[in-house]
Amino acid sequence: MTFDELNLNTPILNALSDLEYIYPTPIQKEAFPVIMAGNDLIGIAQTGTGKTFAYLLPILKQHKYSDKRQPTVLIIVPTRELVIQVVAEIKKLSKYINVRVEGVYGGTNINTQKQLVYNGLDILVATPGRLLDLNLTGILRLKSVKKFVIDEVDEMLNLGFRPQLMSILEIIPEKRQNLMFSATLTKDVETLIEDFFNNPKKIEIAPHGTPLEQIEQIAYNAPNFFTKANLLEHLLKTNEELSKVLVFVESKKLADRLHEIISNVFPDTIGVLHSNKSQNYRINTLAKFEEETFRVLIATDILARGLDISNVTHVINFDTPKIPVDYIHRIGRTGRKDKAGKSITFVNEAEEKYIYEIENLMKKKISIFDLPKEVEISPIFTDEEKPSIINKQYVKNPTIKNSKGAFHEKKEKNKKVNLGGSYHRKLKEKYSKPIKKRGNK
Repeated sequence: MTFDELNLNTPILNALSDLEYIYPTPIQKEAFPVIMAGNDLIGIAQTGTGKTFAYLLPILKQHKYSDKRQPTVLIIVPTRELVIQVVAEIKKLSKYINVRVEGVYGGTNINTQKQLVYNGLDILVATPGRLLDLNLTGILRLKSVKKFVIDEVDEMLNLGFRPQLMSILEIIPEKRQNLMFSATLTKDVETLIEDFFNNPKKIEIAPHGTPLEQIEQIAYNAPNFFTKANLLEHLLKTNEELSKVLVFVESKKLADRLHEIISNVFPDTIGVLHSNKSQNYRINTLAKFEEETFRVLIATDILARGLDISNVTHVINFDTPKIPVDYIHRIGRTGRKDKAGKSITFVNEAEEKYIYEIENLMKKKISIFDLPKEVEISPIFTDEEKPSIINKQYVKNPTIKNSKGAFHEKKEKNKKVNLGGSYHRKLKEKYSKPIKKRGNK
């Protein structure tokens, strides 16, 4: 099937032609008639299969010109990068259509975004927090929303956006079409569906945890952070095929530390990206990696969900993910659009159990190799890698022999009894009992 057979209008077909897209992916082909019929939809498909176009194509097909200032389509995504990407995809597809679209997200001046909303728009792409902030100002009203899209909903719940999602679902009109797309379907997501969706149609293109078949997966044993850094340096020096490489690390601190080490060896070709970086820095860094000014981009899992970066040759898991599904999302940044890709995972002794869990989820073995002989094994372990001492005895046991502790017999002169003071004793001797003061009770 080609896009011509989806009964798309000419402006959208012309835009697809400019993008040189001919064949819809399975999720796009299955979702199109369901959304066109006005049904609620749950779309489950592995990463890199075109979920964004799956909801944008029918939405733009049904779009009608409007001069209303408030949006009729609301798209919620978990990160700023995804807002920017979805807005860019809409603009590509609506090249020959009069559609007003804007994206709003935190970390930037809210007054600028208030002006964008005030100017009027048809489609709004937003992160949950900034959407609610704008709604509270009164500039943004959501009473006109007819189509509500939640993209990467499981990641949104993982990131703690559940309260914001609940608030959004309460303030948008009850009569609406709900569209939810994700790579995984968790219990929290199922609860959300039961509470707010109206008999949704479910489309599952690939079962949960299925890896992309065109991705070659291998791993190396490496005992610690600095040995892993030596291994990464060796691979980049000896393998020219690693031309556009995404390196995932567990934390922002480790990302900065690795970037400092590797960028000294490969100056001006290594980028780093995580949530502590400013918005302009993140946008510029992504652009340099997309344009291949940067050969390597070191990132936390902020890039593991939803972002479509073209022609990534390799994904390197510098740390083995503790959650198997995170591994699937990471390696899904390569091998996209039916292109071959490779993933390399660095595994230390503590991470071996995570590899077994990943293999069980995928029902597929990952080939694990020993370190190349040229790679220096570092004897230094970082503070994060050192085992924490639990149940350590911080209080020393008594060393005095035959000690009775703090309990002993008092001397006779110290055996004092509280008799109430000399004044009260004299009164008692005179009157046989103490005189109590009289007064108001």
